[in-house]
Amino acid sequence: QVQLVESGGDLVQAGGSLKLSCAASGVRLSSYFMGWYRQAPGKQRELVARIGTGTSTEYADSVKGRFAISRDNAKNMMYLQMHSLKPENTAVYYCNRANDARGYWSWGQGTQVTVSS
Repeated sequence: QVQLVESGGDLVQAGGSLKLSCAASGVRLSSYFMGWYRQAPGKQRELVARIGTGTSTEYADSVKGRFAISRDNAKNMMYLQMHSLKPENTAVYYCNRANDARGYWSWGQGTQVTVSS
């Protein structure tokens, strides 16, 4: 059974930085396209960043140049480094596979990012 655990969220001021972590059990993340998603209050969950099984990455336009997705295959972890945070980045952030016709694994609890103005 796949279990995903997100961590690293916090309350930060606008312009600040955070690094989110995604730990997985029951699966080797390196075998999958993976993504960071977020869901803001009253909004649908959206894909923020995606990383392929190699080093290819893609970002939502709203975070390009500010966020960076990465993996540590040895640790079976994935990360999202966020800089220049804005209040509109406030959301619960989740990790899960991406670009997969089989859909998603069960969602973790997410990690809350709150950016104050």
